[in-house]
This record gives sequence, structure tokens and C-alpha cells, in this order.
Amino acid sequence: MPSATQRSLIVDLLNNMYREQPIFTTRAHVFQIDPTTKKNWVPASKQAVTVSYFYDSTRNSYRVISVDGSKVIINSTITPNMTFTKTSQKFGQWADSRANTVFGLGFASEQQLAKFAEKFQEVKEAAKLAREKSQEKIESSSNHSQESGRETPSSAQPSSINGTDDEKISHVGPVDTQLKSENDRLKTVIEQGNTNAKKWETELQTLRDSNARLVDALQESAANVETWKKQLAACKEENGQLRDRITELEAQCNEANREKERTAQLTVKVKELQSELQEKEQELENLRAQAEIIPKLMEECETLTQKLQAAEKKNQDLEHRIDTLEADIEDSHHKQGHLKVELKKFMDILDGKIDELHEFRQGLSKLGTDN
Repeated sequence: MPSATQRSLIVDLLNNMYREQPIFTTRAHVFQIDPTTKKNWVPASKQAVTVSYFYDSTRNSYRVISVDGSKVIINSTITPNMTFTKTSQKFGQWADSRANTVFGLGFASEQQLAKFAEKFQEVKEAAKLAREKSQEKIESSSNHSQESGRETPSSAQPSSINGTDDEKISHVGPVDTQLKSENDRLKTVIEQGNTNAKKWETELQTLRDSNARLVDALQESAANVETWKKQLAACKEENGQLRDRITELEAQCNEANREKERTAQLTVKVKELQSELQEKEQELENLRAQAEIIPKLMEECETLTQKLQAAEKKNQDLEHRIDTLEADIEDSHHKQGHLKVELKKFMDILDGKIDELHEFRQGLSKLGTDN
């Protein structure tokens, strides 16, 4: 439950927000620099919250405001010397010397970061122009006061001059005119101030009414905190049950995945067996076709066997004839050898006869020569 100080701060902030106008709104995760180390970031919101630029027309100022439930996590008035720095693609930061901290924003996309940085630069330039205008007003008012201070002695100077009545009248006339104009101007300012005061009273009453409504709302929200706590406890318990259920479902999913893997393996194995079965069926068809050819082959085999037997019988006859022919050849060889011997003897006898005939011829030749 927020404390009284926090509630007053929230009420003041809401009143200011009621008076101010939002000019840009986005969502981001809010961080603040660790006040002890000045290095680490401390998350100021558990989730992405609304971050808005507000313009206060009465004060002519700009602020960055973010509220998480009943907690104000950003309330930073933009000054001309502030700088928004992009430290990464989706994270940016700026330092607020009044709040004595550094704010960091984490966005969901680069486009959101770029838009926020552009708007920060625009607001910074607007704050710079507003400061310059306020300084010019202060300088002009100070110059006006100095001039009025200088004119007062000069206007009072004729009353202190010792001279004739004509001289006094000639000096008093312009002074009265100036005093009347100044008086009229003061009356106009007072009337305008009264009008503004009435308008401010009306706005103040409106703000008081809204403040009362906000206080009632805060009291009602404080009264509902216990209910929210109970609902939060119930949600936590339900969350625990859901986590357990998610764990069981994850285990079941893992088991289902393993079953799917086994099913896929079995499917591959079945496809392999089906392909092998198709191959075996094809082989069986081939064997059946061959079995149909076997009787024809048996008949051809028997025919060939008969032919073979006839050929073997003819072969035996041919072998017998070959043996007979070989015996005849040997006999003819034997006779041929005997004829060769007889022929040689005949040739020897013939040679002897030829020799004898030759000798007989020679003897006849001698006889012829002697005769």
C-alpha cells in the first residue's frame, strides 16, 4: 500500500498531468542506474510500460512521465543541456541532474527508439526556445523597470524646481498625462489579473474536484490491494500448477517425439522390407515361369538322351571300325615293309643285272673295236 508521501506525489503528478497535454506516447522497459555502483542498470518496471512526453502550457515546459500502476518511475523535466544517447540498436539513456539519476529505456524495435530520440531532440529544442523567450521577457521587464525608475525622478523633478507658476504648469501637464496613462495601464493589468484569477480559481476548483476523485480512486485501489494480493496468490498457485502441467506435457511431448522417431524408423524399415518383398515376389514369378518351362526341358532332355545314346552306339560302331581299320593299316604297313624288303632285293638284283649288262656292253664295244 503506498505511503502518504507517495500518494501526495502521485496526486501532484496526476494534477500536473491533468493540466499538461501528452504530445507523444510509446511503450518501453524502464531502467535506472544503480546509485551505488553507477554502472549497473536496475529495472524500474517488470514489463513494458507507457512512456509519454507532456507539455505544460502554463509553465512552457516539457516532461517525460511514466507510471507503473501506483508507482511513478519517470518524472524528468527536459532541459536544453540534456542529451539522449543511443547505446545499442534498441536501448537509449539520458541523465537527469535534478533527479540525480540516469534513465534507460529498452524498446521492442529500432523504429520506436528512433522516434523517441527524434521527439527528445524536438522537445529539447523547444525547451531551449522557451528558455530563451523567458530570458528575453525577464530582460525586457528588467529594462522596463530600469526605464521607469529613471523616468520617475525626471517626472518628479518639475515639482522640486523653484520657478514661476507658468514653468510649474508647463512641467506638471505632461506628468499628469503620463500618470494617467500609467494608471490606465495598471487598471487594465489589474482587470486582466482579476479575470485570470477567476479563471485560475475555476481551474483550481476543477483540479480540487479531480484531486478528490483521484483520492477516492486511490483509497479504493488501496482497499482493493488485499483482494489483488489474494488474486495474485491464487494466480501464483495456478501458475505453479500450470508449470507442473507444462512439465508433464513437455515430458509427454518428448515421449511422443521419441515415439515419432521410432515410428519413422519403423516406417523406413517397413519400406525396405516391402521393397525386398517385391524383389522376392519378382524372383518367385521368374521361378514360376521357369517351372513352366521345365517339362519342355525334360522332354527335350529325354530326346537329347536318346540321341546321345544313339550317338554313343554309333560311336562304338565307329570305334570298332576304327580298330578294324587300324588293324588293316598295320597289316598294310607290315605288307608294305615286306614289299620294301622285296623291292630292295629286286633293286639289288636289278642293279647287279645292270652292271652285268654294262660289262657285257663294254665287252661288245671292245670286240667291235678289235674287229
